[in-house]
Amino acid sequence: MIHCTACGKEISESATACPSCGHPNSAATGQVSDKGFVPALLLCFFLGSFGFHRFYVGKVGTGILMLLTLGAFGIWTLIDFIIIAIGNFRDKDGLLLKR
Repeated sequence: MIHCTACGKEISESATACPSCGHPNSAATGQVSDKGFVPALLLCFFLGSFGFHRFYVGKVGTGILMLLTLGAFGIWTLIDFIIIAIGNFRDKDGLLLKR
């Protein structure tokens, strides 16, 4: 089971869309983002405290928040780096980054 990226409800990994809100499930459809894994990882490593990796994937709101808090004093940056490294980071549309 996974969580819907739009509403947060728990859905099956094989479901093509969330039964609650109708948001497409990128894990089941096989869609991936046009944003790359390596640039996001490098941006997070070198400029993660400023949220550049979040701006790169289109998450402007959280990018600004990271910029203002310096990546929540590095903790948020470290968490994002780990999520990117294991391949679970998603872009603004909920799609996994392209490998």
